[in-house]
Amino acid sequence: VLSLCCEACKKVIFHVPSELQADTLVGRVDLKECLQSAEFISSSDGNFKVLEDGSVYTTSALSLSAEKKTFTILLKDIQEQVQKKIHVDLVEEKKTTRHARDTVLKRTKRRWGPIPSVMIENSLGPFPLQIQQVQSDTAQNYTIYYSASGPGIDQDPKGLFYIERETGNIFATRAVDREQYPSFQIICFATTPDGYSPEVPLVHTIRIEDDNDNAPYFTQDLFEFCVPENSRPGVVVGKVIAEDRDEPYTLHTTLKYRIVSQTPPITPAFSLHGDTGVISVLLPQLDRELVPRYTLLVEVRDMAGQPFGLCTTGTVVIKLEDTNDNAPSFKQLQYETRVEENRVSVEILRVSVVDLDEPGSPGSGAVYEIIRGNDDQAFEITTDKNTNEGILCVVKGLDYETAKQRVLVIGVNNEAPYVLAPHSQQLSQSTCSVTVHVLDVDEGPVFKPCLLRLDVKECEDIGTAIGRFIAEDPETGNSEGIRYRIPPGQCNWVNIDAKSGEVRTVRVLDRDIGEMRRGQCNVTVLAIDRNGKTGTGTIQVCIVPGNKNFPRITQTDYIMCRDRKPICLTAQDGDEAPYSAPFEYRITDRNLASMWKLTPHDDNSWYLSPKGDIPYGIYEIPVSVIDNGGKIGENTVRVNLCDCVTPTECDGRTRQLSGGNVTLGLWAILAMILGSLLLLLILITICGCCGAGVMHRQVTDDCANHNLIISNTEAPGEEVMDHNIIPLQNTCDQGGYGVKTGDQQTFEMVKGRGHTLESVKGGGHQTLGSVKEGGGQTMMDTCRYSYSEWHNFTHPRLGEKVHLCRQDEEQKHSEDYLLSYNYEGKGSLAGSVGCCSDQHEEEALDFLDQLEPKFRTLAETCIKR
Repeated sequence: VLSLCCEACKKVIFHVPSELQADTLVGRVDLKECLQSAEFISSSDGNFKVLEDGSVYTTSALSLSAEKKTFTILLKDIQEQVQKKIHVDLVEEKKTTRHARDTVLKRTKRRWGPIPSVMIENSLGPFPLQIQQVQSDTAQNYTIYYSASGPGIDQDPKGLFYIERETGNIFATRAVDREQYPSFQIICFATTPDGYSPEVPLVHTIRIEDDNDNAPYFTQDLFEFCVPENSRPGVVVGKVIAEDRDEPYTLHTTLKYRIVSQTPPITPAFSLHGDTGVISVLLPQLDRELVPRYTLLVEVRDMAGQPFGLCTTGTVVIKLEDTNDNAPSFKQLQYETRVEENRVSVEILRVSVVDLDEPGSPGSGAVYEIIRGNDDQAFEITTDKNTNEGILCVVKGLDYETAKQRVLVIGVNNEAPYVLAPHSQQLSQSTCSVTVHVLDVDEGPVFKPCLLRLDVKECEDIGTAIGRFIAEDPETGNSEGIRYRIPPGQCNWVNIDAKSGEVRTVRVLDRDIGEMRRGQCNVTVLAIDRNGKTGTGTIQVCIVPGNKNFPRITQTDYIMCRDRKPICLTAQDGDEAPYSAPFEYRITDRNLASMWKLTPHDDNSWYLSPKGDIPYGIYEIPVSVIDNGGKIGENTVRVNLCDCVTPTECDGRTRQLSGGNVTLGLWAILAMILGSLLLLLILITICGCCGAGVMHRQVTDDCANHNLIISNTEAPGEEVMDHNIIPLQNTCDQGGYGVKTGDQQTFEMVKGRGHTLESVKGGGHQTLGSVKEGGGQTMMDTCRYSYSEWHNFTHPRLGEKVHLCRQDEEQKHSEDYLLSYNYEGKGSLAGSVGCCSDQHEEEALDFLDQLEPKFRTLAETCIKR
């Protein structure tokens, strides 16, 4: 195969067939031309490999998918840090076609290729040692010279092999270590003296056959493992690992493990798996307290453990971990000790235990407890972490007079839970008894109880006895010879009698004053016996709330309008429960109680409302409020009963009639107006009945509408603006309007204005006839009257009645004339029938056919022509 180098050290072109087999020589590249000292040679394409002499071989069978295939050879000099690249292009050889007549048979000679050679590792020679001979088939026709290249060839100063130029014999120069050179691949060339190569270069493999020259070795000098004591057989402890540098997967590297010896030399406790090196528990009872540590001498041998195999030994240390399989036990079963009475926080005894578990571990740490004899919690036992002893202390003073000795039962456990060894019995708790002798000591008086609570009612008199606080001598059991006093610097609410211990108040205790707002004070009392011994006690003085405040109504001035909505009276009391709410309200004045009433709302409030239709005015109502403790608070509620819609209209005063002392309400004035209108309606009806007579002025068709007075209007009507309605100049003071129709003029009260009673005061008795004669208009029909004639007749009479009502303080006359307006039935479907109706509907009288019976007669009278 030829190599064409374009631009040296950059690109090489090989012409190759389209199909290439594995280990096929593609060509040779002159590497030294590019880089003299190439320490690293690689190919960018894994389908090709490059030898040190520059030969390029295929690593697998491949075919050129295109006419050209490219890869790169990378050269590196690590020491000089130089890198070169050679680009290799594979170009498919072009096939020449021949005509059928030109086709000839071509003989193909077989390729020369000896079988791979084998050299024994560490061979003893003699050297040079012939390994193989390569010979070309053309040697019988040509003179052939042989050469070779590759690792270990004699061109290398350290060359291991060389080839004879004339014979093709390959020799080894010395022994080879397989672990260093497992195999060699050399390239053999056959050339004629003139340089012709009749043969393709031959790749010859020399494999170094392994010799068992390496003994196996352990990966660690010392293997250390831990396993809990009392572990069951079969529990894995650890694994030892050994390696062998000989050829893998041969007998030279097939290893076997075994335990050579065990320290201490007792029953074997562990087993070693021969193939895997796994160490397991063998002995069913591993007791750390007997043997805490085992040392094993283990061996590994190659050649599958055959006696002629090479071997190495190693050391394995197995430590047993402690488990709490031993219960602590007291060194003594009985102890005695002494302590003075009333001594507190003092150590009285130390107890110790024995535990076979590992010291300092949770399995040996002692935890003490008092099982019996400590019901009053006077003793306490703790553990000294340094010595593992139990320290017994007195935490509450003992009383010799109560008990001269105490017997305690103490138990002990471990911090860690118990772990039972195989085939062992349940562990029992170790206990011991401690007898504590109490020594008598002369002690001071003792208050029983040491804290006394005394409740004092609020505002009690000075010197009120509130209780006794006495102490006893523990030795005698009585209070003789004991004196009492209160040390200075405390709240001065109470004092104590020096001999009897009686406690009395020295101040009036009021929760609303200064330091007494808390309602509680603690007073320390000293008790001193004959020997000067003292004892202390505490009095807790608590002020109990009393009923010292009167309930009062928070707001006493109110305005009540015409809707007479009830007033809500609310009271407050400065006292606390149970001397405050609920409250009870009462009206103390009989006359006012007949006019006003009180009804409950809640615990603090009641409603005040009038019983009936009482007159307007200002009422001052005395109201008593009684709290839950029976204390009565007198209050005066001022109610302004005013004729108003909103309280702001009264402005704090009652609406009264001008010029008199009688106050008339809205209903009274409304009743008088309705009475006047009713009389007017009756007269108009009578006049309508006399309409058949001859009169100078004919009545128009709509005279009925002009003379009907609206009597049931309780609020101002709508403003009617019509060009036919003009005000009458001569009747403007009377609040009427005139309606002018053609040449005739009639009148109607369309919009009544409020007439004051002052305007009608002083009128005399008049008859309708006198009014006609006095200034009435001449009429041919004596049964028809105009509005002005009717007004002149009724106005003075109504004024006289009103005047009598004003002069009557007891309002008896008004009771005869003022009547409550009552429900008159549902409204009419007809709508308005006054003169202010729409002029286009004057002739539409069909609605009169649907009137109720009581109005039908009136309608027939009004529409007579």
